[in-house]
Amino acid sequence: MSKGIECQRPGCSGEMVDGVCEDCGRPPMGKSLLASEPQAGNGISSMTLYSGTVGSARTGSRRHTSRSSRGSSSRRQSLGGGLVSIPPQPSQDPLKLVMAVPEVPERKRYCPSCDAKVNRTKGFCPQCGHEYNFEPSLKAGEIVNNKFEVKGPIAFGGLGWIYLAWDQVLSRWVILKGLLNAKDEASAAAAVAERQFLAAVKHPKIVGIYDFVQYGSEGFIVMEYVGGQTIDSLRKARTILPVEEAISYILGILPAFSYLHANSFVYCDFKPDNFMLEGDDVKLIDMGGVRRIDDPNGDIYGTKGFMAPEAADNPEAVSDLYTIGRSLAVLVMDFKYQTTFENSLPLPSEQPILAKHEALYRFLLRAVHQDPDQRFQTADEMSDQLHGVLREIVALQSSPKPAESQTFSADNLLDGEDVQGTESVNVRLLPTLKIDAKDVAANELLRLAAIVDPQKRVVALQQVAGKFREKSVEARLRLADALLAIKEFSSAKQILDTLAAEDPFDWRVQWYRGKSYLAQGNGNLARSEFGKVYFEMPGEVAPKLAIGFAAEVAGLLEEAISFYERVAKVDPNHTTACFGLARCQKLKGNVPSAAQALAMVPVNHSLYTQSRISLAKVLIHDDGLINNEVLEQAAQTIESITAEGGVVHQLAARLLTCALTLIASGAIKEDHSRLLLGHTMQVAKLRGAAEEEYRKTARYAKTADEKVFWVDLANSVRPVTLF
Repeated sequence: MSKGIECQRPGCSGEMVDGVCEDCGRPPMGKSLLASEPQAGNGISSMTLYSGTVGSARTGSRRHTSRSSRGSSSRRQSLGGGLVSIPPQPSQDPLKLVMAVPEVPERKRYCPSCDAKVNRTKGFCPQCGHEYNFEPSLKAGEIVNNKFEVKGPIAFGGLGWIYLAWDQVLSRWVILKGLLNAKDEASAAAAVAERQFLAAVKHPKIVGIYDFVQYGSEGFIVMEYVGGQTIDSLRKARTILPVEEAISYILGILPAFSYLHANSFVYCDFKPDNFMLEGDDVKLIDMGGVRRIDDPNGDIYGTKGFMAPEAADNPEAVSDLYTIGRSLAVLVMDFKYQTTFENSLPLPSEQPILAKHEALYRFLLRAVHQDPDQRFQTADEMSDQLHGVLREIVALQSSPKPAESQTFSADNLLDGEDVQGTESVNVRLLPTLKIDAKDVAANELLRLAAIVDPQKRVVALQQVAGKFREKSVEARLRLADALLAIKEFSSAKQILDTLAAEDPFDWRVQWYRGKSYLAQGNGNLARSEFGKVYFEMPGEVAPKLAIGFAAEVAGLLEEAISFYERVAKVDPNHTTACFGLARCQKLKGNVPSAAQALAMVPVNHSLYTQSRISLAKVLIHDDGLINNEVLEQAAQTIESITAEGGVVHQLAARLLTCALTLIASGAIKEDHSRLLLGHTMQVAKLRGAAEEEYRKTARYAKTADEKVFWVDLANSVRPVTLF
């Protein structure tokens, strides 16, 4: 610290301290008089204030897109969305929060004007000359505004100290948060008047604003006391939070942002420090940085490592959503979020939690994208997708968590007789996009849903699309889909290309492009398009199922297995995932895993019988892999099939023949006391039973050649006689 040099400016007798005069706050003669021109710093430290005219740092404004949430949030009321149980947080004794030694650590002392590091608790910044003061101005026992008895400081924030006080009139604890640390009362009064709009903010997940008061040269917000723990304190106690718990907290606070944005406010400075767990819910606790959207004069607050890149210029709703994404990342990972990864995320190879939960990684990638247009556009949209991510995480660790999507139907494998749909990839089985109710042609499109004939459907949709033309995006999307069904790929492409040019952010175009490539057998291009949908909708099941389809077509069995398994475990009612998983595991020679996949089909599903038939086929598809255990499992499966038809008799005959082969090879022995499908495990008995089952199969033959085939098998296996 340099001291002892007298200030040379006329009329000043102060001494130079840390490069500036202790009295006038100016640098030595000959240096720039930055003290009279306070500016925002180049960097963003924790609790940095940005002031000035919005837009001055940018030559253009962010392009607004037409993309929005398709479907409203379900407003899941309980913390954890009904998927996770969070223990309630008991309220703390307020007086225990008062700091015994209210001192800002030296590492956190930065000039509020230029962001330069300063060493003392108060003085003038050696870089810009701005006065700073890190000492609390209110003392315990002081009475503010003739009613608020100060108990002491509890924290230091971007606008100064935060105090606990007792409201002597209404007998309740309150928080006093500084609005301005000024040199004159007029400035404090202006600051109080400027923030009066916060009194209109009323939401159960936002700390209540009781009053705005002026006390000397300072203005304060008088806020509700929230007696829980900040989410950041919960994180610090364990370094990181369990991913389900962290997501639950973020889901819990998103309705507060829906409310703020709907009322044209932005929060600006969201981070784990600024929301608290109290009882069984979370609440925003610091309203000091809230400002009106597109306010040309309002101050802007942000924290390094959380603040969106465009927010220093003009924070918008998507800027808040960026801070929410960054906060979630900080809660679930231990990484250098304010230095190395200030504007990026670690790779899954660096963070096991991201490698384990790809949907979470995809969610974070979109949430904190550097381009505001690529992020979630509303808090409701973000909430819907994050809830889907949480559902997947919980399901993979416990049991299925099916839920109706606001955007997609379930898959279209519904017909119990649809054998083809169980045995191969078919684009017709993918989930259907629900019609956007806001589209001008929605009602007419709903009426066309009953048209099953592909050609007639194309004609009807052409009429609707022609009627509404460019006014209806939905009609043109449905027409493109109908054209794909009749393999008019070129015509469908023209429509999709036009829609993409009109709105490059409408991910539905990528969905139908993916379907087109899949229908043409190009799995790799389909994967690329469905991957774009997955980026947009990381919490949805449908894009993952579609990627599984595309990967299977492309011959990428491991990738297909990964996506099929994820879908089946979250919602086995998407039976295409169960059958697809079984097919891929079977191709890999993993019979037990294929059997497990088919066992996931729900008992009450229309495809349950087909799953039993497929399971039996898997179990007896190769005699060399059958042992006593598999033999018994196959028999139980066949006995559970209630369908009528030749396939059941065929499976029974094959199983009985397998048993004969095993006895002949010495793998198992004849056993008079053991039954298989109701027949004694003896060669003669098994031969007779197999012959009978093959002959029953022949009765269901559709052609003469097929009937001859089954009769020949019956003759080949029948018991040997003397005649």
